[in-house]
Amino acid sequence: MNAAADTADADRDRLRALLLATAGGDRSAFEDLYSRTSAKLFGICVRILNERTQAEEALQDVYMAIWQKAGMYDGERASPITWLAMIARNKSIDYLRSGKSDRLSQPLDLAAELQDDDASVSELAAAHVDNRRLHGCLDQLDDNQRKVIHTAFFEGCTYDEIAIRSETPLGTVKSWVRRGLIKLKACLQG
Repeated sequence: MNAAADTADADRDRLRALLLATAGGDRSAFEDLYSRTSAKLFGICVRILNERTQAEEALQDVYMAIWQKAGMYDGERASPITWLAMIARNKSIDYLRSGKSDRLSQPLDLAAELQDDDASVSELAAAHVDNRRLHGCLDQLDDNQRKVIHTAFFEGCTYDEIAIRSETPLGTVKSWVRRGLIKLKACLQG
């Protein structure tokens, strides 16, 4: 195993420990969790909401949810950062649905420009490898699956919005997403 993988594993273990301590009400663990993850989660909020002030408000809701739900984290189902990112994504989408946001659609690639200034070289290298691998697996999906997964997960659109935009029945959109995610999971695990 290389040094970058060792560091990534140590970072994951540290985040798991911080989530566990946060679940127990440890405020200093929560502060450490915030300092380690806020830049990444803020990038997700900015991408979905497309407006800095709204993203800052959504991020506050994200961390309130993390404080309240840390005990629900299951390390067997997802890595800590994946679980945290899903909370950020869902809260941002909730914010959009609430009508508080005036969203303009832009490509997700802009979110990559937001960097965590505190990220180590090994974290950046591991993230780059993961990003390339994900995009390689996405390229293996058929066009419909790739488009709906990109729109749902990278642009933050709901399945209903995708169905309306693409003039496709909702059930078909859900099937494309489900089948695409199965293929994506198999590719990423292979």
